[in-house]
Amino acid sequence: MSQRSLAEWLCWQESLNPLEIDLGLDRVRQLAEHLNLKPPEGSVFLVAGTNGKGSVVSALHAVCYGQGLKTGTYTSPHLLRYNERVCVSGKPVADQQFVDAFEAIEAVRGEVPLTYFEYGTLAAFWILSRVPVDVWIIEVGLGGRLDATNVIEPDFSLITTIDFDHQLFLGTTLAEIAREKAGIFRRAGYGFFGDPNMPATIADVADDLKADLHRQGVDFGFKLDAASWSFWSAGVEMKGLPLPVGCPQVQLQNQSLVLAAIEAWRPGLLDDSVAVARALADSIPAGRFHRLATDEAGGVRKNLEWVLDVGHNPQALRALIEGMNGLPPCSLTAVLGMLADKDVGAIVEAFAGRVDRWIVTDVSSVRGQSASALSEKLNALGVDAYIEPIHAAAFAQAVETTPEGGRILVFGSFFVVGPAMQWLGML
Repeated sequence: MSQRSLAEWLCWQESLNPLEIDLGLDRVRQLAEHLNLKPPEGSVFLVAGTNGKGSVVSALHAVCYGQGLKTGTYTSPHLLRYNERVCVSGKPVADQQFVDAFEAIEAVRGEVPLTYFEYGTLAAFWILSRVPVDVWIIEVGLGGRLDATNVIEPDFSLITTIDFDHQLFLGTTLAEIAREKAGIFRRAGYGFFGDPNMPATIADVADDLKADLHRQGVDFGFKLDAASWSFWSAGVEMKGLPLPVGCPQVQLQNQSLVLAAIEAWRPGLLDDSVAVARALADSIPAGRFHRLATDEAGGVRKNLEWVLDVGHNPQALRALIEGMNGLPPCSLTAVLGMLADKDVGAIVEAFAGRVDRWIVTDVSSVRGQSASALSEKLNALGVDAYIEPIHAAAFAQAVETTPEGGRILVFGSFFVVGPAMQWLGML
């Protein structure tokens, strides 16, 4: 029998379990026992939270790699290629490594109905177990306690922020959502919380497990200066760090969380403050309030500014608005694509009076929605939008209709921002 390609494997996996999200550890735990997974001893970071997980993973990798360590990272979703989800020292692994991992999983799966995400998570751990890396840096997919990534034993459990998202799966209150995310804490292990506003249930879970909890603003934190920022903790003070591009308050929370966790793991990595500063400056992942100036796009010569942002929940929306408030006013075109379960009303309320023209496009995902369905929701809220299902055509329409010197905001989903970055030649 001929070997399946990576694309064929992924297509097949989507049909294996009728549910895209089916939280629970029983399936992955059953198979993990047969896959000979080997995380690096004492060097596994697991990152949960409503927003900022990708930024934290990226910053952890950047600091470690900048100090000569080999890193293994697992993130989701991807912008363009599935391979982006598993990286070794910052480089996506090859198709064949995924194919080998999928074949190994299938050899022991039997009748276990893995979800697409569970299959990919086990594959990531199988791949990283077979390459020489010094540290695993793993991003939780959804929640924490019942997420497939939680099948591994983290040495350092990081939670970025807590806000409303995925209430159907995680609970309808912040306390419930926080408890689910705190499910990545381990007994007597290290736990870190990266937002100064910490729900009490985070501390409750940490206390029950006798975990060593480190809190933003209490055990570590940052100070914003005019042109730089400083990190502080009980044992370290680092001054003159470069301000991140875009929403500095949010990214400073993320980067100080990273430095606190590294201090607990290998404090010597922070001795070279110049190297740390250089690593952090380059660590913001693609699609997070990413600004780009173009004088030509889609064959049209015109000076335009682009803002690309993958945020898709209320907390991310607030951060996006904060960033937009810091930009000089100009004509604004919004290109929007969203998953079907996201709050369109919050988008309309946040951008009331700011957007001069709306363009909606498809999101091709099991939980996505068509441009026409999104337009209907906007129309019901008093917003008229131009419907263009095809991404490239939507971006071209934005260029054509935005006046010289205007701004184009592409946002709402990885499934829209990734294609925009490719169309603009950024990926």
